[in-house]
Amino acid sequence: MINIIYMGTPDYASTILEKLLQDDDINVLSVYTQPDKPVGRKKILTAPITKVVALSNNIKVYQPSNLRSDETQKEIKDLKPDYIVVAAYGQILPKNILDIAPCINLHASILPQYRGASPIQQSLLNGDRETGVTAMLMDVGLDTGDILKTSKINIPKDMMVATLFEELTRVASDLTLDVLKNFKTFIPKKQDDEAATHCSKISKENGLIVFDDALNLYNKYRAFTPWPGVYLESGLKLKEMSLESIEGEHTQGEVLEMSKKSIVIGCSKGSLRLTRLQPPSKKEMDVSSYLNGKRLERADTLV
Repeated sequence: MINIIYMGTPDYASTILEKLLQDDDINVLSVYTQPDKPVGRKKILTAPITKVVALSNNIKVYQPSNLRSDETQKEIKDLKPDYIVVAAYGQILPKNILDIAPCINLHASILPQYRGASPIQQSLLNGDRETGVTAMLMDVGLDTGDILKTSKINIPKDMMVATLFEELTRVASDLTLDVLKNFKTFIPKKQDDEAATHCSKISKENGLIVFDDALNLYNKYRAFTPWPGVYLESGLKLKEMSLESIEGEHTQGEVLEMSKKSIVIGCSKGSLRLTRLQPPSKKEMDVSSYLNGKRLERADTLV
């Protein structure tokens, strides 16, 4: 029996936890996750999904605001875990925790590429054709630990972030079990720090776009739908689109083609086909409804 402490917070982490709980060789001693947070306009105090999964399986849950207290260190030490497994926990583990047992992190990129908070979105923003999940031994740095194993997958050119999340979560779940059960067979490999790239936390402002480069804009749409979405300075949200062409020079936002179901919009480079939009303070609508309301015609600009 392999005794572990599990640390994680969002859906990615909860799905990996569910996989671990289903395996007869794994005993989850306790789960650490972020504190409950107010959610929505009514600010309803809501538990992380990982906490919900743990409690439904009668696993004790801890939610410290940070891991640096002597009390937290004692809690973890007293449980005598064989390993501490970390997946999108949201806090950096201090050295006094790292020293208790091997700490294995599941990071959703091919390290040292995309260290940081948003590796899945970053792979789409860059138009990558490949990504993966890296299991690494944690150290005091941010995603800088020695690599145990990397599992890779291909990214179809039209894949959206939600689907990529699902695929990588499945990969991470299988990789976690593999590493835990075969830990002693892996030889940790140091990362090449000179090849490292970093990505930061996504904010609402990242979704603001202009019609400059169609391919870059389409990749933003793939990475930022449903949140924060992609939108114009006017507040108009582009809810559904496809890449029409990466070639051609046009006036930014120019209506190049119109039909009942879609419009083609020109960019400084390339063009996009839009099918659904959402004006500020209104419901999402098909593009023909928007065009009728605005009385836009070919050669007009959407901007």
